[in-house]
Amino acid sequence: MVEPEQRPLQEVEQCVTSIPEDHEATCWGCGLRLIFASYSPVYKCGWCGAITQSNQTARKPDSVCFSHWRRLRDRFFVTVLILFMLFVICGGVWAVYPIVFSVSKFCGVFHCMVTAILAAFTITSYCLASFKSAGAPTNIRWGSYPMVAKNDLENYTFCTYCNKPKPPRAHHCRSCKMCVVDMDHHCPFIGNCVGASNHHVFVIFLISVVISCAYAAGMTIYASYQIWPSVEFPDLASSRQSMSSMKILLEIITAVAGSAFFLSARGLVLVYLAFASLSVNAGISVLLCQQLSYIYEGNTYLNHLSSQNAMHGERGLHNIVRFFACPYPISRVLLRYSNVDKLQDNSGSKLL
Repeated sequence: MVEPEQRPLQEVEQCVTSIPEDHEATCWGCGLRLIFASYSPVYKCGWCGAITQSNQTARKPDSVCFSHWRRLRDRFFVTVLILFMLFVICGGVWAVYPIVFSVSKFCGVFHCMVTAILAAFTITSYCLASFKSAGAPTNIRWGSYPMVAKNDLENYTFCTYCNKPKPPRAHHCRSCKMCVVDMDHHCPFIGNCVGASNHHVFVIFLISVVISCAYAAGMTIYASYQIWPSVEFPDLASSRQSMSSMKILLEIITAVAGSAFFLSARGLVLVYLAFASLSVNAGISVLLCQQLSYIYEGNTYLNHLSSQNAMHGERGLHNIVRFFACPYPISRVLLRYSNVDKLQDNSGSKLL
């Protein structure tokens, strides 16, 4: 009688230890128990589609001092911005338009109308961006299996601040104390978040600020030129041939700076408005270009920071058309231009 073959003990132990253990977890979205072959810190429910982090714990509410500091910070920046806009409008009218009306009555009336339109457009867009809700998530059923249908919470996560479901591409703002859909950032200058509901108004406000500051800079520079005291260059006229270009430039700057001491109060206000308008225009132009580049990519600033290697959606002019809700003739031209570029890129890649 042949005895059964004996297997080594070490091999038997290896077979036993290779059997995986089951791990149980509970989905916060539908309450179903999920069983996994291996442990995972992040898992997705196969029924409702909610994403759960195993090590996620409830967050403590912010302290009273922290909340007051953020509120005071927003109010301070909002007050500074409103005072600056009022100073540019009122100071510009007081300093520029007597000089413009001295040229001709038509020029004065025309520039008054342009100023009124730009001021009304800028203030209106600012108020809409500031007081309009940034985009709170809609209420959705969650917590128990009979109430939650299949894929109702697809790619939803759980906000430990609000203790509510958080939709994809949404972020919690600790200043506004709420989750914001498609949140771009929290802007202290408007005292509000920039999200799905007011993002287009915020970009329109940036565009109006750039146009208004460029117009204010041009008008203040023209008015300053008209009332600037006469500048004399005695050293430059006598020894121009023997001076280098750097010395000539320094002589011109010194003479112009010296004549600035003879400016009136209107002239000093004009000089300040010119420098302030140019500085604000440069900073807001950079921010506007950044915003338009993210819109072109179909992304937001926070999503760009959280996943720099991931692309959310297809980049192209159709994102800008959808963002601004352009009229049909304009959207048709832009989309045709975008399709031509895509065809050229595809043909170039095929040739390569």
